Amino acid sequence: MTVSPTLQNYLDQTVTYELIPHARTMSSTRTAEACHVPGDALAKGVVLRREDGYMMAILPASRHLHLPALKMQLGHKVDLASEEEVAKLFGDCERGAVPPVGECFGLDVIVDDSIDGQSEIYMEGGDHATLIRLDREQFARLTAKAWHGHFTTHD
Repeated sequence: MTVSPTLQNYLDQTVTYELIPHARTMSSTRTAEACHVPGDALAKGVVLRREDGYMMAILPASRHLHLPALKMQLGHKVDLASEEEVAKLFGDCERGAVPPVGECFGLDVIVDDSIDGQSEIYMEGGDHATLIRLDREQFARLTAKAWHGHFTTHD
């Protein structure tokens, strides 16, 4: 599989980016290691279930989602979506390779502030072998409609 067609179409219409092929990896931290990219600069998406549907939290690969902090900031209950729910939402992506771009998949997004200071942001492209590189301005354009907050802890 290659980059998700849904994602690629959205990126082509929205931002300037670079595709970087890499050895197949099965986690964001392994991808960062394989590509010699700082974990703080590799964005990952976590799909969350809420009462009225789903949303996505975007955070650095080097951090963990702190669900209680996120619930407080959002003001409502959220839980992790199941693998089956994620697979249905991201039908043209490989399992476990959710690109951290919720808007093109119809999801509201919240971005952890810890990723905003990076000069370059990297993300998986919907498969386990393609990285997408964006500069800070392009990532900001991609997440312009997203909420922002602090909801992670460092590894």
